[in-house]
Amino acid sequence: MILLGACAAWSLITAAAHDGRPEGVLLAVLAVAAGYAAGRISGALLPVAAPCAGAAAGLVLAVAVPDLSPGPRYAVPLGHAGATTALLALATGAACCAAWAARGPLPRLGLRLLAAGTVLAGAAVGSAIGCAASAAVLLCSLAAGSMHHRGAAIVGLALAAALVAGTIWALAAGALPAGLAEALEGRLTAHRVQLWQDALRLARRDTGLGVGPGRFGELSTAASQGALSDGRPHSAPLQQAAEQGLVGVILLAATFGWALYALWRTPRSTPVALTAGAALTALAVIAAAGNALSFAAVTAGAGLLAGWATARPWTGEDAEP
Repeated sequence: MILLGACAAWSLITAAAHDGRPEGVLLAVLAVAAGYAAGRISGALLPVAAPCAGAAAGLVLAVAVPDLSPGPRYAVPLGHAGATTALLALATGAACCAAWAARGPLPRLGLRLLAAGTVLAGAAVGSAIGCAASAAVLLCSLAAGSMHHRGAAIVGLALAAALVAGTIWALAAGALPAGLAEALEGRLTAHRVQLWQDALRLARRDTGLGVGPGRFGELSTAASQGALSDGRPHSAPLQQAAEQGLVGVILLAATFGWALYALWRTPRSTPVALTAGAALTALAVIAAAGNALSFAAVTAGAGLLAGWATARPWTGEDAEP
């Protein structure tokens, strides 16, 4: 709560300094806080039913809500498609957490089939990245069943997220070898890389406070040239750096790091903790290269999953000393 409060306060400070618009950041912080509180409460009362219902809701949102489904009209890199991908990954993680918490082979099998169905749903709606992210979460969850010590796995998840964010930052700064940079730009599109370069340029303009929340679109050349641009750089770390400076990046990284630390310390079983960690890491990777955190459904879903995985079931089931 202290970290989320600091994120909200810093967005107000940077907005006041540069006449920014902090409403989007405040909504995201509120969604995470509300989702986490709801997850802790429902996870304590219904450790299986709550994440199962959440997985079903996430799947329905990703498939049935038109504004979240990828399609030709969303040509901006990982805009609404990124939200669909994130919801599919979170839904898979929630279903797998419920499966590990379930007692008996039949309920566990049914919940794993729900997770597998979520992976197939990604392919059905045309989200190849969503299908791949969901499959990665499912495989990590299955592998977590054979792990008895979660610390090394949690560190590995943190390093994976840091590696992706660092690679994106290096690509924007032109610090990668020419061959690798060209290969990544070909996969990610030149327009997206231009957005990242503009974000890094704005971050260097004012490293301390940034240019103000919500002001990237009016100051970025690439954003003004894009026909379908939404005024965002489509990278959460680079957006924080451009709009809220170095402190904003540190707060974003600290929030993710705290979530992994809470999963390391949770009394829930190791498979539940590592499954939730894998899903949240998938979200961090998607957010590093897309715009997923701009959707309240995604931020609330992340809070819910973290709450379910760190809740203390009142029945004492599915807990480790």
